[in-house]
Amino acid sequence: MHSVHGALMGALFAAPAVEGRLVRVTGLVQGVGFRPTVWRIATAMGLSGHIRNDAAGVEIALWCSDAEFETFADRLKAQCPPLARIDGIEAATLEGPRPAGGFAITASAGGQVKTGIAPDAACCPQCLAEVLDPKDRRYFYPFANCTHCGPRLSIVKAIPYDRRSTAMARFSICEDCRAEYENPADRRFHAQPIACPACGPRVWLEGPDRVVVGGGPQAVIREAAALIGEGRIVAIKGIGGFHLACDATDEAAVAQLRARKKRDGKPFALMARDLEQLAEFAELSGEDRAALAARAAPIVLVKRRDSCSVAAGVAPEHERLGFILPYTPLHHLLLRALAAPVVMTSGNRSGEPQCTDNDEARQELAGIADFWLMHDREIVNRLDDSVVRRDGHGISVLRRARGFAPEPLALPAGFDGPVRALAAGGDLKAAFCLAGDGKALLSQHLGDLDELKNQDAWGQALGLYRSLFDTKPDLIAADRHPGYRSTRLAMELARETAARFVQVQHHHAHLASCLAQHGRAIDAPPVLGIILDGLGYGDDGTIWGGEFLLGGYRGFRRLAYFEPVAMPGGDKASVEPWRNAYAHLRAAFGPDFLAKLPVDRPFVRALAEKPLGVLDRMIERGVNAPLASSAGRLFDACAAVLGICFERQSYEGQAGMEMEALASPFMDAAEAWPATSPKGPVISWKGLWEALLRDQASGVETGLIAARFHRTLIEIISRKAIGLTKENGVGTVALSGGAFQNRLLLNGVLAELTVAGLEGLAHASVPANDGGLALGQAMIGLALWH
Repeated sequence: MHSVHGALMGALFAAPAVEGRLVRVTGLVQGVGFRPTVWRIATAMGLSGHIRNDAAGVEIALWCSDAEFETFADRLKAQCPPLARIDGIEAATLEGPRPAGGFAITASAGGQVKTGIAPDAACCPQCLAEVLDPKDRRYFYPFANCTHCGPRLSIVKAIPYDRRSTAMARFSICEDCRAEYENPADRRFHAQPIACPACGPRVWLEGPDRVVVGGGPQAVIREAAALIGEGRIVAIKGIGGFHLACDATDEAAVAQLRARKKRDGKPFALMARDLEQLAEFAELSGEDRAALAARAAPIVLVKRRDSCSVAAGVAPEHERLGFILPYTPLHHLLLRALAAPVVMTSGNRSGEPQCTDNDEARQELAGIADFWLMHDREIVNRLDDSVVRRDGHGISVLRRARGFAPEPLALPAGFDGPVRALAAGGDLKAAFCLAGDGKALLSQHLGDLDELKNQDAWGQALGLYRSLFDTKPDLIAADRHPGYRSTRLAMELARETAARFVQVQHHHAHLASCLAQHGRAIDAPPVLGIILDGLGYGDDGTIWGGEFLLGGYRGFRRLAYFEPVAMPGGDKASVEPWRNAYAHLRAAFGPDFLAKLPVDRPFVRALAEKPLGVLDRMIERGVNAPLASSAGRLFDACAAVLGICFERQSYEGQAGMEMEALASPFMDAAEAWPATSPKGPVISWKGLWEALLRDQASGVETGLIAARFHRTLIEIISRKAIGLTKENGVGTVALSGGAFQNRLLLNGVLAELTVAGLEGLAHASVPANDGGLALGQAMIGLALWH
């Protein structure tokens, strides 16, 4: 009896069965401190096994019970390193005896491993604490970093991603840093940019005569801060490029910077010491605070306070300010030595790429900067600051660059095949995309390709990405516009690689980009896409820009569109809003409309002074006056009539942005004009113009007219969309194109769709403007391959 009882008790309390498991973790798991995290969890749990990198990602051999494996997986997800991303954890049975000893990090398998590169990340709290601690060996060191933060893409030159292949190769690691680098329990284990004052980069300050201000980083940074406080302009070398900084509350310094840089009206970005200081100048929501403090450290567009003391010249005619928080130790130390926020704008001459090289900065920024705050770590890859904004549906990325690229985007169901695509994007806000095996890699913002230096940067970045991610494309996709430089570059590459070449209609790519980031499967039912932007080459040879498309990845039908109106002067009409005002009013009321309007209206007098006869002949003969259904040109026309940017826009979208800012305070009180949407496919604007001119004649405040314009546009677009969804049995509407970066328009249309019981899809992780084109092109190319 005793032996039976003992056997029963032994069975009840027997140790759980230990089983060998081969665990595959997918996602962004290399070069981000993932292996030491696994090592710490497994060691704390007393588990046996090992972890190693291989060509496919991370492989974990683990001996444990079922319960222990569940605990391990839960802890791994909860303690995932800041720069890592787990997309999936899969386990298979591993045959063989349980190894002796504990858990180890072993050498990488399969020879040379081509690892992914994490985005550059803002200085983490632990590194910042060390930099601010007088007792720490990295006290006041401007280049402290670890596996959780610091430069990544900006310094990498080649694969595999190790110190020898980065800008840190010239800095020999000291013994103290090596001890951290080789210790899996240390957060700097295999942190390739690891550095300290004894072995890392150094910082200095110089003036136009190249006299270096010495004395160590404390003296250098404090002297730079003092100069900014005195009203000087200082060029600062950051992670991805140079910036130009001055006191943001000093009207004279801001005006001088704007004049020297020849940047007429485009808003400057600002950097504040911390959230507490920033809140003195702007109204911050919880989402704003989270976006500002995120590891990507983007510029966040926030609403300025009425009491804001930032110089008026920082963002003229704008209600929002673009603020960023310090994202390197250098920035933190500098801002702590200043009493006010600083302008932190790109270090370049207006229209040119941001400087990255010291000698280049000395030459290109001469006459703009008074002093240069330099360092000797090379910037290999130019990275502009990313820009985001809080919309009605959450945070939207407006410019995707430092902090986001090259983090992979997971593709929807049906896009997990072996075919690899390369998409060239567009010429404005250029970015390319590599896609295949269920993920897409969208490059950082590379500027406009009409600038030769940006074309060179585009080619260099593409070569690096193809090398880093081992990509030989099966197909190459590009825009259908025959004049796009990106299309010509893509055609050349297709010939070189013998890849299949696919040209994608501009607005179809916008639609596919929106669908992809919302996870719409390759064979999902069609949606209604409302695509509003400035210019895109249409299938009928005209310029499109106000489109209602029914479709998905494999094709579309154009159901409705804004009335095509001439763009007299061609490209000039994109920068001179008065041309669009004349063309739109002429299309609505006939060629003699001006004679019927009172001459005391400012826009009437201003138009009368223009060479209108020349424009009439252009329009009548169809010479240098292409027809365009462009939403962007409609905004330009309205802005010009209201006296906004009548003569010229100094940057893309200026007229629309300023009209949005003017309208914003009046939106709650504004009602739409009775300009109903037509039953046919063409949306004309005669009713809108009649109402606008009537309000103007009645002396209605300009801001209220701008708000009514927005309300009317929202109502017309929404009514048309609701009608088309009913006619075509569709329940989802995708909103894309640069015009939907207008916050009032986007939020208004989304609200109307929601009331109508429709699902509205808006951009979030990828820009709605041409910066997201390449993702859509890649999706369409892959879908057409099947």
